[in-house]
Amino acid sequence: MGAVVVTVARTASDRTRRTRHNGRVLYSVVHRIVKPLAKTMWRPSVSGLEHVPDRGGVILASNHLSFADSVVIPIVIPRKVVFLAKSDYFTGTGIKGTVNRLWFEGIDMLPVDRDDTKAALNSLDTALGVLANGDAFGIYPEGTRSRDGRLYRGRTGVAHLALTAGVPVVPVGLSGTQDIQPVGSRLPRLAKVTVTVGEPLSFTGRYVGVPLGRARRQVTDEIMDAIRRITGQEQAGVYNERPPEL
Repeated sequence: MGAVVVTVARTASDRTRRTRHNGRVLYSVVHRIVKPLAKTMWRPSVSGLEHVPDRGGVILASNHLSFADSVVIPIVIPRKVVFLAKSDYFTGTGIKGTVNRLWFEGIDMLPVDRDDTKAALNSLDTALGVLANGDAFGIYPEGTRSRDGRLYRGRTGVAHLALTAGVPVVPVGLSGTQDIQPVGSRLPRLAKVTVTVGEPLSFTGRYVGVPLGRARRQVTDEIMDAIRRITGQEQAGVYNERPPEL
């Protein structure tokens, strides 16, 4: 019985090592080959990269216009940025499903089931682990992409991460990504994309003694205001909701 347990444990350990190795290989391929090709194709206009810390945990908080946002940001930011992505991208079948899975694994996306409340809450712990490891974590405080171009009210998960991890938040403003693959189009297209990175926001020590709920709301509002100043978007004043599944 003991031998069986050891064998199973070793098999699981070997499988984990293979998965991590495959992930590192995919990440290397994407960033050495795909990243330069994508930058050549889309030629994004980028400014403010000096505001991204070279090392240490940091949150990149961006407006959200398109699924392509999570492709553009890792392409232009000069360090690895980890995002959460809906689990559907990792479970598709056929050629398209395989390509999607390999791509999102290659840019170090982490799957999350958005329909599972517990999984969504656990994703915050996953993000804290990324930050504790000294990596950059990307997040869209609006929660889902804006379909009308307005900037929606931020949800307080970004503040929870910033206050708990004690890391700076770098606001990022995107424009033009919604034109890469508009709703209803089957293939991506060339589009003028602009990425502007703002100055880091630090919240360390600023909310000592402030009720947690109020602190999270105020931090989130400050982050969203910084994004708005970059993008010039009209404020919606309400939360964005996911569109119904067709």
